Amino acid sequence: MLNSFRNATQQQRVVSRRQVLQVGGLNAMGLTSAQLAKLRAGTRDDAGPAKRKQNSCVFLFLFGGPSQIDLWDMKPNAAAEIRGEFQPVATKVPGIQICEHLPKLAQQMDKVCLLRSMQHKMNVHGPACSEVFSGRPYHSAPITDQATPEDWPSLSAMTMRYGNSHTGLPPSVVLPWYLQFPGQGARIAGQTGGRMGERHDAMLIQGSGDGEFQVDGLASDEAVSLARIENRRRLSEQLQLGNPQLSYSKKLVNDVDRHRDRAFSLLQHKAGEILDLDRETATLRDTYGRTSVGQSLLMARRLIEAGVSLVTVNWEDETKISGTNTCWDTHEDNFNKLRTLLCPMFDQAFPAFLQDLDDHGLLESTLVVAVGEFGRTPKLGQFTQSSNTKKSGRDHWPHAFTALLAGGGVRGGQVYGSTDRHAGFVTDSPVSPADLSATILYHLGVDHTQEYVSNNQGLRHRLSDGSPVKNLG
Repeated sequence: MLNSFRNATQQQRVVSRRQVLQVGGLNAMGLTSAQLAKLRAGTRDDAGPAKRKQNSCVFLFLFGGPSQIDLWDMKPNAAAEIRGEFQPVATKVPGIQICEHLPKLAQQMDKVCLLRSMQHKMNVHGPACSEVFSGRPYHSAPITDQATPEDWPSLSAMTMRYGNSHTGLPPSVVLPWYLQFPGQGARIAGQTGGRMGERHDAMLIQGSGDGEFQVDGLASDEAVSLARIENRRRLSEQLQLGNPQLSYSKKLVNDVDRHRDRAFSLLQHKAGEILDLDRETATLRDTYGRTSVGQSLLMARRLIEAGVSLVTVNWEDETKISGTNTCWDTHEDNFNKLRTLLCPMFDQAFPAFLQDLDDHGLLESTLVVAVGEFGRTPKLGQFTQSSNTKKSGRDHWPHAFTALLAGGGVRGGQVYGSTDRHAGFVTDSPVSPADLSATILYHLGVDHTQEYVSNNQGLRHRLSDGSPVKNLG
């Protein structure tokens, strides 16, 4: 490298080894090259459609698959082994009933659309997650839950590549974790750029149970001023302009440029302040609940307010360490787990989030979607996929499940679609994961019909083969 400096033309600056190290000192912001790669994609690689307006979306993924029949598509007239232990209660909207253990949600039902007609055919967690995250049927036999390079790109990755960010922040963020079963070496399928390329993975903001959030490495040394970092940035540009021998690795240089610009932009836009929940009142934080999902939804509101287009919030609770009954997966003790853990967490965090968005004037432009990878079997103890299913539990069921939608022009206080008398099969207005992904992309101003070239086969694929559900307003 030093030889290339010596061979530069007389008109080029003479650069010392110290200055080269200073350019490397862009990483003195606390960012390694690998970590910088996670902060990319502020400028889009491909020209996409012009945004209709600065819309946003929060995608709350209820990992494990919540029971539609016990929560928001109850069938009180069914037999006991189907209807279960819970009773339906009236909501703020006459004629709409939900589970008795969701009283706060019941009072926010005027903001919510219960889309009861979600359906697909995959009953294995990872491939089903992949289908809901990507909007496409799983690419091969469902023999693993783990992500592979052949996965279809996630909605978060599609937005990272084609979405907009007018504030310098990434278009797409995931928090507080990428889903991963204990003991597995890779993320659960469907959460990455997959065949579009992992460089389009959304930026991960890691969260802890006490509401602390961070991007790995995004911690600037207070002794290094923003002006000094800017000087290093300019020096890096001069180095590249003065060294035509770098052209052999033009793509690598362009990637480094993008990552460096993203890191600098995050500092310029005071990402550390955005990630500091202590700037919110203790009362508001308590309203959300001092849980991972509660504080993550509060962080999602801050990110949306700051200009991020898509925030994916992956459900997290203490049962994520379980290999057989993870989060909303209720193969046994279904009612006790819903009653004592899942419903209280959801009923505190989700209604608080909707109200907070509304109070900040963000609900009209922010589409909120809460959904799992599938529902649960209509009959207790019914076996469909897991031999761990007990008489007190419900197994996986992709044939009919519910998504909760709010904001973003969706009319609250309505039920869209319907199921049979056992909440087992869709009988009206079916919606596929492809349709849901197309709906979200449409809301974000991303043309869901545009194509990209896959990394693994060089084939062209549309972002989504679904159709936006446009009659929700």
